[in-house]
Amino acid sequence: MRSILVYGDRMPAMAARLDTALALARTMKGHISVLIDTPIARYVSLDPMGGSYVASDAMTQALADDDGHAEAIASRLAGEGIPYEVLRSEDEPVEALAAAARLADLVILSRSNMMGGELALAARTPVMVLPDARSLAMPLTTACIAWDGGNEAALVLRRSVPLLKDCATVKVISVTASTSGFSALDAVHYLERYDIVAEPMELARHGSTQQTLVEVVTEAGAELLVMGAYSRSRMREYLFGGVTRKFLGDPSAPALLLAH
Repeated sequence: MRSILVYGDRMPAMAARLDTALALARTMKGHISVLIDTPIARYVSLDPMGGSYVASDAMTQALADDDGHAEAIASRLAGEGIPYEVLRSEDEPVEALAAAARLADLVILSRSNMMGGELALAARTPVMVLPDARSLAMPLTTACIAWDGGNEAALVLRRSVPLLKDCATVKVISVTASTSGFSALDAVHYLERYDIVAEPMELARHGSTQQTLVEVVTEAGAELLVMGAYSRSRMREYLFGGVTRKFLGDPSAPALLLAH
């Protein structure tokens, strides 16, 4: 996990993203790419007759502001002793990040960016969604893995191995019975091959699956929750709720590592 992509907006939560990226890069001898995006389509409007209007002054100002932000980020990273680059894009954020993530091992967002789930579906790269005001220190103390034995859970488990290497406590939590034949114990055995000691937890559901997970993850004091994104369809999660939606919308939840 040496190629780390950070979404570089000008919101306060950017500080936690950058601190987390630096901690990961130092631990894994990695490289940081910060993507600063100015979606110019937002400054173009269409009239009913098919013409278009460009808010050129506002667009020029936005580009200038983001140029200044890029320089500030580069100045900060230049003194950290970590290889880095600052990337620019004029596409919409999810499109821009998904394209840049093709040669990244991890994308870092904040919960307030409101696109962690969408990006996890659009990209083929794990997405880390941080609480706005908390960075993630390395090595981790406690991590939980939401396990249902499905493809998404297996994918994100494999991708999480570098993050879990020196984690003191790892819990593999299964709330509902798996239909794929892979139990929480199977996931534990997989992690053992990488010298990661994990505890399987097979739990009876109390109320909804997501609420049961919230209770266990909160009690464990996890800094990171590893989970597959949208093992059910997004429409079904929107209508009936779901684990992905629950944790993305909970400001008190730990950092998430998502993959689909």
